[in-house]
Amino acid sequence: MSTNLDRYSELQGHAGDDGIHRYELQDRYLELTRHSLPAIARLKGWRLKEDHCFMRVILDQLFQDCWYNHLDRRLTAYKQLNDEQLRRAIELGTMIEAGDVVALEKWNRESLHWRQKGTARPTDGK
Repeated sequence: MSTNLDRYSELQGHAGDDGIHRYELQDRYLELTRHSLPAIARLKGWRLKEDHCFMRVILDQLFQDCWYNHLDRRLTAYKQLNDEQLRRAIELGTMIEAGDVVALEKWNRESLHWRQKGTARPTDGK
């Protein structure tokens, strides 16, 4: 049975150069995309409000293309990112969290464009 102490020991032994463990990066990414960004979006009346929309926009921006072209879409996307990609995804999410709606709208347009060019699903227009 895994305990918080087990996780703490694991975090201590496997930190990156900046002292942040991969699990902490994943947790921060999920906190941004699943909780913070949707809550801010609803409060401020943004067009994008759902967690999967923020994940789509951030991942597509990260790859400058539809993320399906770079990761296995059958697997959990954020778990396939390396530590540097996770850090960059967090940076992008933090920009949105800070209220950069202009960037969010631009990134959403780019994401939708990339999806129309390639592997887009017809209903992926959120």
